[in-house]
Amino acid sequence: MSEAMDLGRKGEDLAAAFLKAEGYHIRERNWRFGKDELDIIAENDRHLVFVEVKTRRKGALLPPGAAVNQSKRTFMVRAAEAYINRYDLDVNARFDILCIEIDGDRHSIEHIEEAFYPTLRFRQ
Repeated sequence: MSEAMDLGRKGEDLAAAFLKAEGYHIRERNWRFGKDELDIIAENDRHLVFVEVKTRRKGALLPPGAAVNQSKRTFMVRAAEAYINRYDLDVNARFDILCIEIDGDRHSIEHIEEAFYPTLRFRQ
């Protein structure tokens, strides 16, 4: 496994542990819909939460959250819609980002709740 993949896996493990400690139930990790992937699908008593995890080493050129661009958000929304439809869920959903910076054996986590809202698509 490459160093970037190891870092990403470590970040996702830290993110899952963080969410559990905050009272979330982890429903899925690395859920795939075609080429789209949702890092973590979690829930609390009010929301189904689709979480994108971005992990960087301390001092990286860009902050972790900067990697969640419009294209990534589109993929997340498409996968979230598929997940909700597949399991016929009637839930309040939101999109969060967990930004993780790793510095040796230490790390910091920034949880951005409701990081973005899906763009509405109208069909005619």
